[in-house]
Amino acid sequence: MPNEILLTVIITTHNLLEKNQVDDFNLLLQLLDLQTLDEMETIVIDNQSNDGTIELLKEYKNKGYFTFYSEKDTSKFEGFNKGVLRAKGKYVMFLSCDDFVHDITALKTAVELMEAEEADFLMSTAYCRHPDGFVFEFPPAPYNIFEVLPCVRQGMLFKKSAVAKLNYFDEKFKIMADYDLIIRLTMARCKPVIFEKNIVTCKFGEKTYALTEKTNEEIARVFFKNYRTLYNMTDDVLEEMINYSRFPKPLLEKLAAYYPPQDKQYFMDYAERIELIRTEAMKVAEAERKAREEQAAAEQAQETPQDSTFGFGSDSGFHF
Repeated sequence: MPNEILLTVIITTHNLLEKNQVDDFNLLLQLLDLQTLDEMETIVIDNQSNDGTIELLKEYKNKGYFTFYSEKDTSKFEGFNKGVLRAKGKYVMFLSCDDFVHDITALKTAVELMEAEEADFLMSTAYCRHPDGFVFEFPPAPYNIFEVLPCVRQGMLFKKSAVAKLNYFDEKFKIMADYDLIIRLTMARCKPVIFEKNIVTCKFGEKTYALTEKTNEEIARVFFKNYRTLYNMTDDVLEEMINYSRFPKPLLEKLAAYYPPQDKQYFMDYAERIELIRTEAMKVAEAERKAREEQAAAEQAQETPQDSTFGFGSDSGFHF
């Protein structure tokens, strides 16, 4: 009898050749193939590629790397949901085609930890490649969950039954559906566990940085959806929460109830620190914006001709 599948790694793809992502995808697959966890499978959900990606995927499928399905998706989160429905694993992990798991023992150790702790989801540290080219470490911050993203999705494992119980990713969100799921798992009192290893390297927030307004709008909708029964989520309240992490204290008091009683004060203190950090960051950003505007105005003034004979002033000789 074959061993039970413990982990399903779900990867979404779309036009790998056109986007020059073939090398990244190859690296991802090669490192997954080296994983010491034998009881795992990989499923690729392709968003109806039309650039030769399907033929590439067929080659890998024939070599036994994964099974794949190609059909039109509205977003990567719809693709992930389709992967969960087809997954045989007890746990699931969601990766993009240009992520990679750099520690070949990590998935085995992570699954063993989830089994031992009977956890519903796991958070780990990830190396994140910023759109500006530098790499930074993103450690999990479980006391951040209700205010900002506490962990990158690529550094997480989820119990499939917990995801299914909460009705999967909410496909109304095209950017922040993973954050919405993390909040819902926590509010459903699903059990988390922190994995003290760095599992993956991923590209961080390219769409988030490119579509800041859209991202903030989705975060506001995530907050409204999940907190509206706890507090009156007006537009003004949401704006303060998005821009400054300034959460009303009565709302924080209710959110604190989702943590163990002994952690309540820590959560409240953490929320205060997050607000201070965000407020100071916004002040710095505003000061930099004003400095750029003043510099641009000064440069424009230097370039403007001072001799009125070059314009159409009263001394120019041109009268209308």
